[in-house]
Amino acid sequence: MSRQPRRVLGRKSSPLAELEVPPGYKRPEAKIENIVATVILDHPLDLNLIETRIPDVDYNPDQFPGLVFRLSNPKVTALIFKSGKMVVTGAKSVNQLVFAIKKIIKSLIDAGIPVRGVPKTQIQNIVASANLHAYVDLEAAAYALPGSMYEPEQFPGLIYRMPSPTVVLLIFSSGKMVITGAKREIDVENAVVNIYKTLWKEKCILGPAD
Repeated sequence: MSRQPRRVLGRKSSPLAELEVPPGYKRPEAKIENIVATVILDHPLDLNLIETRIPDVDYNPDQFPGLVFRLSNPKVTALIFKSGKMVVTGAKSVNQLVFAIKKIIKSLIDAGIPVRGVPKTQIQNIVASANLHAYVDLEAAAYALPGSMYEPEQFPGLIYRMPSPTVVLLIFSSGKMVITGAKREIDVENAVVNIYKTLWKEKCILGPAD
């Protein structure tokens, strides 16, 4: 199977693609860096059996109660527990996450590990990076964004907990951002669009940046 590409947001019809930007400015960009999800089976798993039947897994219950299952394509890691719960990290898109989970379940079944029912998957956190392509006056933004935190002596970025969508933004003066706490890909795009419009409205944009 071919490698699943990293999801670059803002393609075709989407909040980012439809965002209007002033002349001389590039459109903001965002991309997903990591998705953390839980997968729950309705029955326990024999981790010792998985270790003996599937190569290249790591299981040392004296140090950690879970078995580490790594995929090389896509680069996704699953922590599998006896309860039947898995924590899957490393996917760059929801499609890639689904692809990886199916691949993991198929590997278990092919190895003769009993898997019953349909796994229940829930996204816990989407981490994304973004670039506003504009310099930001963080001191002005700290006054304009309610509840934000900006202490440049301790950390060079501004921390803003956006109420809708419910995400946390780390905003830097270069216009680069880190977004955490999203549950859906569309939340990432909406967060970038919302903060971009707000920073312009509050006169926190200093000029275009490459």
